Amino acid sequence: MLRFVLHRMVQMVPLLIGITFLSFVVVDLAPGDFFDTLSMNPSISPEMVREMKQEFGYGQPLPVRYGRWLWRVAHLDLGMSVAYRVGVLELIESRAMNTVILAVASMIFTWALAIPIGIVVALRRGTLLDRSLSFVAFFGMSVPSFFLSFLLMYLALETGWFPVGGTTSLDYPILSPLEKIGDRLAHLVLPVLVLGTGGMASLMRLMRSQLLEIQSADYVRTARAKGVPEWIVVSKHILRNALNPFVTLAGYELGTLLGGAALVEAVMNLQGLGTLMLDAVRSLDLYLVMGSVLMSSVLLLLGNLFADVALTLVDPRIDFSHLEAVR
Repeated sequence: MLRFVLHRMVQMVPLLIGITFLSFVVVDLAPGDFFDTLSMNPSISPEMVREMKQEFGYGQPLPVRYGRWLWRVAHLDLGMSVAYRVGVLELIESRAMNTVILAVASMIFTWALAIPIGIVVALRRGTLLDRSLSFVAFFGMSVPSFFLSFLLMYLALETGWFPVGGTTSLDYPILSPLEKIGDRLAHLVLPVLVLGTGGMASLMRLMRSQLLEIQSADYVRTARAKGVPEWIVVSKHILRNALNPFVTLAGYELGTLLGGAALVEAVMNLQGLGTLMLDAVRSLDLYLVMGSVLMSSVLLLLGNLFADVALTLVDPRIDFSHLEAVR
């Protein structure tokens, strides 16, 4: 296992270099840069803009700028944001907690509901319950997340049941610890509902199809023919074998933590990494964009590695020699 993990970690290095280099080239090919906007401000002299360009290495050949950025990354320095004039790592750390809380809460909401509902509709196939929940699932997958965000925000505005937008209330710093937790949870309800609804619907349909396929397997029919209690057949023979795609999905979702919440954060004015990334792309803040790309790529690769390791724990048919052979 250790050899497999180390080998995959080594493989990540050229992958990350390739991903970041392509991203660097794409951002560099975009028309204009952050300093073009500054140069249109009459209160900023051209000499000052020129000095700032030199300070951040603009004007140098692309391979030189990328090489210098990569060298800093190797020393755990992601550079400085040209828009905020603050270290990229410091900016990401200041927003990461909000996005992590939102993403983890959404995943818990999604998985805690999708798997039990998927099991129920699969075991009650063809019944009114199956058709009703399937209709709800298709509806959840069909509604765009930004539209659902607006609907829920309008509902909150009309009823006053939940805060409309923002990560915390204005008086958050003076609240007691328990009140802070309650304030955070109240602000999480709407974004978690938006992010979780679409994911829950698709996971529920996936669980249903997996269970229906495995229910007709020979070993399941054999277990039932031997008189094994139904709950053991479902929990031990059906459910366990149906979890493989979910383990893979869990690894993939780790890499989509940043991008998945970006739209909801922008619509609901949440101070997370998603809005930070969008602002960086809009203002062509090169080093902040590269820091976000690097962080997303690392999470995606680590998520896939964790998924491969977790698969060996869930499915005894998969071992590390098999993974080595596949690799």
